[in-house]
Amino acid sequence: MTKRIKGFRRPKQNSIQKQHTKERGFNQVNFKKNTLEIRKYIVIVIAGRISMFKILVLSLLLAGCQSITIPSDYVYKEIQTRNFDIASWQKISNPSDVYKIYIEGDGYAFNAYGQPTQDPTPKGTLMRELAFGDKSPNVIYLARPCQYVKSPICTQRHWTTARFAPEVINSEYEAIKQIVGDSPIILIGFSGGAQIAGLVASAKNGLNVKKIITIAGNLDHESWTQYQKLPSLNESMNLADYRMRFDKIPQIHYVGTNDKVIPPILAKNFIGNKARIIMVQGATHNSGWETIYDNIRNEK
Repeated sequence: MTKRIKGFRRPKQNSIQKQHTKERGFNQVNFKKNTLEIRKYIVIVIAGRISMFKILVLSLLLAGCQSITIPSDYVYKEIQTRNFDIASWQKISNPSDVYKIYIEGDGYAFNAYGQPTQDPTPKGTLMRELAFGDKSPNVIYLARPCQYVKSPICTQRHWTTARFAPEVINSEYEAIKQIVGDSPIILIGFSGGAQIAGLVASAKNGLNVKKIITIAGNLDHESWTQYQKLPSLNESMNLADYRMRFDKIPQIHYVGTNDKVIPPILAKNFIGNKARIIMVQGATHNSGWETIYDNIRNEK
């Protein structure tokens, strides 16, 4: 049976992982906002009367977990594919029109010590904010395998070395195809979601892809792991192997000038065509993208 994800704990943070903290939802702003609430429980702790429930509340407050309101016109659906159940939120009001598919990033794949987590469900809200604010008639927020809902096949390899494995790409493709059929689509991918968008469009046949948009996209993970001196994703497909087909698709790539996770040089080297790249001043990997929200939401 499928296992649903009900919660998470905050890992300890260190300076090396500073770029990733916002995606995991641990930031100083939320911490300060929750200070007054935390103080309410300190008295109980000192008195020795704290319950396990309050310990949980404390840990969540200290984590500064981000939350987001889901608009009433979005419906949560788990899409069954051959290998995985894929979580999605869907708003479909004109099935004959273009569909916009927002594909989530790698999520909470590693903790602050660089170790694989037990649950890759994202803790940041960037892609959900973008999708839920999009007024287009057909908008889909599509999670990655093992995010929000765990299928029996899920293991840590599916959010580490095999995050772009054939079974992952096949499931994302099947999920999209089930939703849109032959309708035209715009694929929007964040971080590793950009690799997913590229592969379902280029390595697979059958999707009517009108355009691909990426945000801080990991478009060539082999170059990325080499640049960052990380272990290779040796069980994964790579978009670089499908470059000729990918190049034929209309596309735009948003790149953060201050992104240390996916540095601008990687996108520039892979894309080549400067006209397809838009530099976003001050944007890091997980923050500073608000200036492009309207551009993406207005894509038709």
